[in-house]
Parts: sequence; structure tokens; C-alpha cells
Amino acid sequence: MIEIATSSTTTTLVIAGDLDLAERDQFPEIAARVVGLRRQLLVIDMCRVTFMDSTGAAFLISLADSGRKRGGATVLRGADERDLFVLEVCGALDLFRIDRDHRCESSTPAAGSAHRPVSHPPA
Repeated sequence: MIEIATSSTTTTLVIAGDLDLAERDQFPEIAARVVGLRRQLLVIDMCRVTFMDSTGAAFLISLADSGRKRGGATVLRGADERDLFVLEVCGALDLFRIDRDHRCESSTPAAGSAHRPVSHPPA
């Protein structure tokens, strides 16, 4: 599940569950909504991501690239080392600012709870 929250300057995506090939059908609509909001800062909250493959990485890369073309920035919050490695292998880690100070509420969602929404205030 992907939730979108906004403030006057920031769009925040809160992702829960898998970010992979099985979820790709929702990526174009979400990308269009995020781009349409035209905020300078995109924060991607990955605290509750349970798995990300190259399809999910491509989605994040496309969001960051769109923002950069408009002069904006994309921050990854709560990404674990495995997710950062996938982005690094894709050669795209430099598209993102990594929030290494953020501490997720829970590092791993309980079994069966990956699709519960998590509320985070906009950055």
C-alpha cells in the first residue's frame, strides 16, 4: 500500500509491504499524482517496506528523476541497507538524499500487518 500526504512544500509517500513487480500496476497513477502535486521535496518513507525488487527501484528512480528535473529533491527515510544496495546496483543512489537520522517506529512489521497504514507527519 502506498499513501500520499502533502504539506505546502513536501509530498510524502508512505510505503507498506512489497514494492515489486506484483505492485507495478499502481505505479503510473501514483507517479502522475506525485508529479502533479509539484512539491519541491519528495520524502519516501520506507519504514514498512518488506521487500523491494528492481521494478520497485525503477519506480523510486523515476520519481526522483522527475523531481530532479524540476529542481526538487527526493529523500529516502527508513530505507534499509538491502534497499539502498538495490538502488546502488542500479546506479541511482546519488538521485536520493538518505535520511540516516530517522528512526522507524518498528523496524519490521508484524506478520500479516504489512498492509496497515502508518501515519507520519509530513517532513
